[in-house]
Amino acid sequence: MSDSETEARAPLTVQTDLTLSVDGRPVDVSSTGERLFVEFPSLSAAVRAFARSPPTARRRLHELLTTTDLTVELRVRDRTVALVGAEARPGGLSKRAGVAPVELRVGGVFGAVGQELSAAGRRLGRLNRRLRGR
Repeated sequence: MSDSETEARAPLTVQTDLTLSVDGRPVDVSSTGERLFVEFPSLSAAVRAFARSPPTARRRLHELLTTTDLTVELRVRDRTVALVGAEARPGGLSKRAGVAPVELRVGGVFGAVGQELSAAGRRLGRLNRRLRGR
């Protein structure tokens, strides 16, 4: 990091543990000081929230987070699907998807999809057992 980048930063530390509501669904927010974790209940909820934020707002958020030396992890089912802020390193996928400066985490997305499919399978199994029990 160059001296001008260091001087431009105003590091913050954030301690939080709260729940927000997005489309009536709970979204947990916690932190470890310089990293905030935003945990969405499903991949579709995360995609809806992300799609509603205009690219200019995402870029301003990224700039603010970078200036304050903070990083936000967007998570679904305990899997990191994206980063924005100081530690985000958008690659080719983020650029092709048009979401840079957000860093997409393909492994996290696939992991979240797997968790959602597994949860759906469990729900179907419970429903099947209830229907057979009648």
